[in-house]
Amino acid sequence: MSIRRSLIAGFAAMGLMAAGAAGVWAQGEWKAPASEKGKANPEKGAAAIAAGKKSAATNCVSCHGASGKGDGVAAPALTPKPADWTSAKVQSESDGEIFWKISNGRGPMPPWKHLPEKERWSLVAYVKSLKK
Repeated sequence: MSIRRSLIAGFAAMGLMAAGAAGVWAQGEWKAPASEKGKANPEKGAAAIAAGKKSAATNCVSCHGASGKGDGVAAPALTPKPADWTSAKVQSESDGEIFWKISNGRGPMPPWKHLPEKERWSLVAYVKSLKK
């Protein structure tokens, strides 16, 4: 095979890989299953919010930022961008939907099922406390 053919084949392969990677990131709207919508948060009140804030500072701040606006130090490198927890879109989601997203993750958002259930519900309480 000539050098020219090798280069063309290499560039074609890189183009196919890039197109495949783009397809992975071309994600549709992220919706929790309908069965999750009605789940109520068992963790309520100031103690749950404080525990959620502490967990967010440890686990979430690098992407979602210190105030939950999706502006953490890692955010510029992520596609799609981290959610702004203060936004109407996030705040309109039910506790169960947010819990499901925290637990399961998607794309650059890792699943957090390794955190105790109580801690994940406390994160939900904290996220909901950020309503504008």
